[in-house]
Amino acid sequence: MSSLAEATRSMRQPLLCAALAAVTLVGCETRPGGEALPDAASIDSTARALMRRDHVQGLALALIDGGAVMHVATYGIRNAVGDPLTSETIMYGASLTKTAFAYLVMQLVGEGRLNLDASIADLLPRPLPEYDDYTDLAGDDRWKALTMRILLTHSSGFANFRWLEDDGKLRFHYDPGIRYGYSGEGFYIAQLVLEEALGLDVGLEMQTRVFDRFGMTRTSMQWRPDFRANLADGFRSDGTPEPHDERTSVSAAGSMDTDIDDQARLWAGIVRADGLTPASRAEMMRPQLAITSRHQFPTLVPDTNPANATIDLAAGLGLVTFQDVVGKVWFKGGHNEGTGNMVVCIERRRRCLVMLSNDVRAEGIYPDLTRAILGETGMPWNWEYDWFEPAAGGP
Repeated sequence: MSSLAEATRSMRQPLLCAALAAVTLVGCETRPGGEALPDAASIDSTARALMRRDHVQGLALALIDGGAVMHVATYGIRNAVGDPLTSETIMYGASLTKTAFAYLVMQLVGEGRLNLDASIADLLPRPLPEYDDYTDLAGDDRWKALTMRILLTHSSGFANFRWLEDDGKLRFHYDPGIRYGYSGEGFYIAQLVLEEALGLDVGLEMQTRVFDRFGMTRTSMQWRPDFRANLADGFRSDGTPEPHDERTSVSAAGSMDTDIDDQARLWAGIVRADGLTPASRAEMMRPQLAITSRHQFPTLVPDTNPANATIDLAAGLGLVTFQDVVGKVWFKGGHNEGTGNMVVCIERRRRCLVMLSNDVRAEGIYPDLTRAILGETGMPWNWEYDWFEPAAGGP
């Protein structure tokens, strides 16, 4: 268990019970996911209580129900100076970018411009190892087995990032398509396919096809100078500030800057399937590849958890899906040293909880906050966060 969990575990349940009782939820009992939602005042009181419990500096959340934004709220501060975090504060989207990028890809699939199962060898104008960033793969023809489906389901066989390798070189750890192993490197290649095979400017396509479509005026795949006036810096697990990184290059793996108002619009649009054919929308959320790993990170550890199969934990395209008594639930997280983001969606209700934080310690409150708002969904927190201790028998 990490120091984050150790520091809060003993106080977590009593304080949560008190918080829930104070906001007129049902004490410490859990509500089945899909039931009636708590009101805005209850949500806000619970969020503030949990933030106090884990010393979280800033948090923004949005609640979507029936595909409509029902509640947007912000709490705390955006930087070490103590400026308030508002609904227009620019925050780092981190790996939530991957789902937005997958949404773009599925628009192209629906238009017949891209085949998810075509080998990238048949899509790219020249062999992958001939590109400067991929010379490490020369002599290993397994790159030819890569497809957009494999890349978007994190089954490329690569480490998350090549800089995590002892020698800093990109290599296959297993044959593509065999198992789930989270990899930003795979999304880099998916972006290369759109740029080289289709001649697209991914930053421009994301702006016009996704951000503009949903009215996201304060979201970009690249740093914008106007963001500086209301910008969130991060806070690390020890509470030290982490300056916001001005990302000047478009990255499908995670360069999106955004605010909570825009993220509310994005996820409402995704659950409504705006801009996608019904077939593309269904394919994006369909369980593509069973996930057997005990935890999501580290990505290449061979440990497995048979309990994953009891909820059909699986990779969708740019997200993760599972089955519960409420039906299909899907989710996506985003993380760096000073960022903790999470989106959890109940499919049949078109209901999502979107949580952005400029404090990585917020990940410690997300299980309780999600349960208090959405009810008990069976969300596999122990797989997402390896420090989390599930109930007996849970995944």
